[in-house]
Amino acid sequence: MKMWQTLKKEETIEKLNTNEKQGLTEEQVRKKQEKEGKNKLEDKKKESILIKFIKQFNDFMIIILIIASIISAIVSKMQGENDYIDSFIIIAIVILNAIIGVIQEAKAEKSIEALKQLTPQKCKTIREGNIKEINAEELVKGDIILLEAGNYVPADCRLLETYNLKIEESSLTGENLPSEKDANYICNKEEQLGDMKNMAFMASTVVNGHAKAVVTETGMRTTVGKIANMMIENEAPETPIQKKLGQVGKILGIACLAICILIFLIGIIKKIEPIEMFMTSVGLAVAAIPEGLPAIVTIVLSIGVTKMSKKNSIIRKLPAVETLGSSSVICSDKTGTLTQNKMKVVETKTTDEKKMIEYATLCTDCEITQNHKVIGEPTEKAIVEKALEIGINKRTTEEQMQRIAEIPFDSTRKMMTTIHKKGNKYIVITKGAPDILIERCEITNKAEIRKQNLEMANKALRVIAVGYKEITTLPNKITSENTETNLKYLGLIGMIDPAREGVKEAVKTCKKAGIKTVMITGDHIQTAKAIAKELEIMGKNDKAITGQELDKITQKELEKNIKEYSVFARVTPEHKVRIVKAWQKTGAVVAMTGDGVNDSPALKNADIGIAMGKNGTDVAKNASDMILTDDNFVTIVEAVKQGRNIYDNIKKAIHFLIATNIGEIVTIFMGLVLGMKSPLLAIQLLWINLVTDSLPAIALGLEPEEKDIMNRKPIDSRKGIFSDGLWSKIIIEGIMIGMLTLISFSIGNKYYSLEIGRTMAFITIGMLELIHSFNIKSDKSILEVGIMENKYLIGSFLLGVFVQNIVAIIPTFADIFELHTLNSTQWIITIIISFMPIPIMELQKWVNKERLSKKNITKINYKEKTIY
Repeated sequence: MKMWQTLKKEETIEKLNTNEKQGLTEEQVRKKQEKEGKNKLEDKKKESILIKFIKQFNDFMIIILIIASIISAIVSKMQGENDYIDSFIIIAIVILNAIIGVIQEAKAEKSIEALKQLTPQKCKTIREGNIKEINAEELVKGDIILLEAGNYVPADCRLLETYNLKIEESSLTGENLPSEKDANYICNKEEQLGDMKNMAFMASTVVNGHAKAVVTETGMRTTVGKIANMMIENEAPETPIQKKLGQVGKILGIACLAICILIFLIGIIKKIEPIEMFMTSVGLAVAAIPEGLPAIVTIVLSIGVTKMSKKNSIIRKLPAVETLGSSSVICSDKTGTLTQNKMKVVETKTTDEKKMIEYATLCTDCEITQNHKVIGEPTEKAIVEKALEIGINKRTTEEQMQRIAEIPFDSTRKMMTTIHKKGNKYIVITKGAPDILIERCEITNKAEIRKQNLEMANKALRVIAVGYKEITTLPNKITSENTETNLKYLGLIGMIDPAREGVKEAVKTCKKAGIKTVMITGDHIQTAKAIAKELEIMGKNDKAITGQELDKITQKELEKNIKEYSVFARVTPEHKVRIVKAWQKTGAVVAMTGDGVNDSPALKNADIGIAMGKNGTDVAKNASDMILTDDNFVTIVEAVKQGRNIYDNIKKAIHFLIATNIGEIVTIFMGLVLGMKSPLLAIQLLWINLVTDSLPAIALGLEPEEKDIMNRKPIDSRKGIFSDGLWSKIIIEGIMIGMLTLISFSIGNKYYSLEIGRTMAFITIGMLELIHSFNIKSDKSILEVGIMENKYLIGSFLLGVFVQNIVAIIPTFADIFELHTLNSTQWIITIIISFMPIPIMELQKWVNKERLSKKNITKINYKEKTIY
């Protein structure tokens, strides 16, 4: 790629083989179009809806569920039951998840479509000496084009002539101030996009002035084309919950296979008919699959989405809810997210502030609406808003001092002057760059003013100087030379885009939660560092780095040192993707915020992309997983808290479902080993799986967050969902449920009848699971956390008890499930056994607490010995 910004205008024209006055010939255009193609953005070949749908089944958990469904149907057919309810429910769940997946993919494709909308339809070009309006798609390298205020820039261009040209490039650079352009400026090789004053880029907008330019790149070779290409090539990473549910699926698959083999072998040893053993082992394997798990996860995530929408967060992709809770790094854009996205006067250096602000306000092109809203360029708006704060209204002041002439700002003079009539004299007011304006003023203390300017600039303030003079007659021709001289110095105005309220506290909350906040901005490094230090994003030992410096280090070096940096300034879209990937290589789960086209590749590459709802482009929104309706960093931190709670709750639901399924397996398996008749029938197991398992699992998914949720380290994305002893805990709890159910069955079977034994087992296992759900609420004792704060869990328990007992008591249902009426003694035995998980689990929690307490005491003692 040629560095067009480093070439003189004449060199660019020569290399592109064009003519500045005549433009290209039609023959040149035809040949170039054949070679270069159309000036448009492309996207990858779209897959059909059918292919997308089929791809959704390429998931281990889904494959296990489909196999379970098929085997369940075969077993029902072989047993002559023709009962396919279980199979139907599993298939319905799988299809629902596939449909959701297809919808999400369709949404993701919209990001490229939105990018295409930014490219203009028409543009003015010079061909064969004539000005023509053509379709922007027809442009080629070497075309001479004309730009004026309001135009979208149709391709990447080297500017040839500029007249007070300002271009809005915020969608590419992320910064809200228009970029001043100068065709005579020559860039060095290291300058980043935001500093290229002699270039104009596709998808940016001309907001002031006009220009002539030569097209240097078209279509996918433009800056915005490269962004589109990054979005096509880079696939969004799997979310932590998707990875962990994949692990759950694999574990369950292996467990099911192991159960089948084990039971089949036991049958052979006991000399039971192989076909009978096959049916029993397959039936047990099907019972081991928590069919409701994908649906319950979807329900929990969906409820999380609804909760978050009430707190200014719109979730576009369901798994993003949980991903936020796993985030360990938040890469935040500065402008508009950490700051207010509006310039504000924060400091002045003057002996007469009221006069300085009044005169500076007159020297602006801002307008004030009837409801006191200021419209205009950001720097000038800040001055007019400051005036309103101190009781000066520009409209009222202009009535007393009417503007009669002006010399507009240009990038060479770096000043603007307006002339106002006041009585029988004229007031000349000039504002501009301090280093230039003070040379036009009649003052003796220039060194002191330069020192003040430097002090303000070191605080990352944008500094404007103001001067004026009174004249009695106007010159025949108003020029800079005869007007902007011999001025009286009024003072300096310092402004900045200030930090948002609450952001500093939110950053502190992130630190407590083990989350590192990183600032990524297209702004200058001094401004970025000043805001980062104010918000405590940048500590004493943290470093800041520019895009120019990033270009000099390899990706491996960046990955090695990424943790040292808290501020990345003057960065390009490619840099942002490099930063995200470097953090991900360390094992971090990365959240990325952004609002512009330039942010969209990084938003897509991050584990969770967060777009701004107020000022974000459609491209950024469509590339994101989540949209902030208030563009506020504080909202992200609240969303992280919600995400952590949702992850906790999904983990509790998985814990509960698998523990109860193991309980069912243990009941059947141990019954077989001990030579008993099956304690539970297939239809009874199906009822338990669909009712007494699912209701508490959903309720656990709605558990309120624990008080210390933001004082914990982020969830380690590299750890499995069953890490930290959860798997052994699940197995122990499953054995407990299974053995207690078997005890209930054995009492009924021995002292009454097989039918009574099965009825007692059916009621016991249902009640055991409902009661055990309260144990899973927290690792802390029930006495500490209570049971009343989750009304959904209370409701699921009461509803579960009601339907479980209705089935056993009402004759019609009892006949369907092959249950018999119990007497009072049998009910008492069943209820006593059903409540046993509470004391058993409370004892286990107390033992764990004591063990942990001893470990902590040992650590403290060891540290004290080491110190002393």
